[in-house]
Amino acid sequence: MGKSYPKVSQEYEKAVEKCKRKLRGFIAEKHCAPLILRLAWHSAGTYDVDTKTGGPFGTIKHPAELSHDANNGLDIAVRLLEPIKEQFPLLTYADFYQLAGIVAVEVTGGLPFHPGRPDKDEPPPEGRLPDATKGTDHLREVFGHMGLGDKEIVALSGGHTLGRCHKERSGFEGPWTSNPLIFDNSYFKDLLRGEREDLIRLPSDKALLEDPALRPLVEKYASDEDAFFADYAEAHLKLSELG
Repeated sequence: MGKSYPKVSQEYEKAVEKCKRKLRGFIAEKHCAPLILRLAWHSAGTYDVDTKTGGPFGTIKHPAELSHDANNGLDIAVRLLEPIKEQFPLLTYADFYQLAGIVAVEVTGGLPFHPGRPDKDEPPPEGRLPDATKGTDHLREVFGHMGLGDKEIVALSGGHTLGRCHKERSGFEGPWTSNPLIFDNSYFKDLLRGEREDLIRLPSDKALLEDPALRPLVEKYASDEDAFFADYAEAHLKLSELG
């Protein structure tokens, strides 16, 4: 049996399609795909499979959640997107932020999007998102709380092919790849090539190479971009629909 999704009205579906077109143009014009992807990721990544709390339900717009250390700089993304959201009052913030994240990636012809997320008012507690200074035990703990496993850890880490670190937000500075506005498998290729002065390597990136179960996935995605796109699309869809 396939996964069942909430039913939304035809009017809501039309608003989703119009919003998607607006987001495509806006994100391309502003070159802000990495920031928007991070917003969607951090919104969804707070889900806890045991307590059924957190997740992609629009709470990241609240100052209490934006103030989490892991969300430094995401207030910029919220502000950037707000003029578009105002044009689509019918859409929940929960759907809007995940739609923006999917538009920001659009790998393999685009990721599927299923609307119907309600907005919630209670932000999750701090500490549910990955800490870039830690290793694979931490990554498995964090992703495990989301109900995700090793394949999702490595595939979603490939999202680092977009964007860069900013010292004022994360304490680190620099891009992961030479073309941080292009979504491809460069992250994995560059990771296997070793340290480079012009590219950032976080402890959590290096940990993927040191783990005997995760490194083969890095090697697979470095040599087969189509496999990465397929697994990323599947993992991102799971992430965007947590809870």
